[in-house]
This record gives sequence, C-alpha cells and structure tokens, in this order.
Amino acid sequence: MRHLRIPAALLPVALAACGAGADYTPIVDGTRGATFEHDLAACRALAREQDQLNQEAIAAAVLGAGVGAMVGGLDDSLTVEEAALGGLVIVGGSALADGTEKREEIVTECMRGRGHRVVG
Repeated sequence: MRHLRIPAALLPVALAACGAGADYTPIVDGTRGATFEHDLAACRALAREQDQLNQEAIAAAVLGAGVGAMVGGLDDSLTVEEAALGGLVIVGGSALADGTEKREEIVTECMRGRGHRVVG
C-alpha cells in the first residue's frame, strides 16, 4: 500500500499564502508623501481582514477534489486519493490566488482613497 505524503509538503505553501497580498506595496506616481508609510500600514491591516479561506474558496477546493476523484477513478496511473488531492490543490490554489489579488486591490484602492497617486 502506498502512502500519500503530498499534504505535508504543501503545508508551508498554505501557511505562506495566509498573508499573501496584504504585504503588497503599490507603485505611486511621483514622490511618496509624508503619510505614505502610515497609510500603507493601515491599508495593509485592512487587507489582512479580508479572509482568503472563505466559504467560496473552500467550496471550490472541495469541488476540485470531487472532480479529481472522478478523473482518478478513470485513470489507472493515479489513485483516487492522489487525483482528488491534485484537484483540491489546483482549484484551492487558484482560489487562494484570487484572494491574494483581492487583498492587493484592497491595498491599492485604500491608498488611492487616502490621496496617493497609485498607478499599480
């Protein structure tokens, strides 16, 4: 019987993703004003409040695992568990990436709202 060791290998990646996007530093046009660092810290804190592992991300990951399990049942080169894990990682990773982008958008819009000329 083969043992599946992939989840332990993915733990550091999942933990690193928890803060992803909230540490984003936007590009500003011109010089940074006196309040830039203070505003950036406040906007990053606001972005961290955005939950990356929300119900939508969890549902997407579960759906990915289900699809992966179905594919694994049709493919003799993978076990159902390996295929399910692959689906979970691919779809769940995509959902985490979406959360990261959302956090970056929050930082960008927050900084614009505070009067900084953010271009990206």
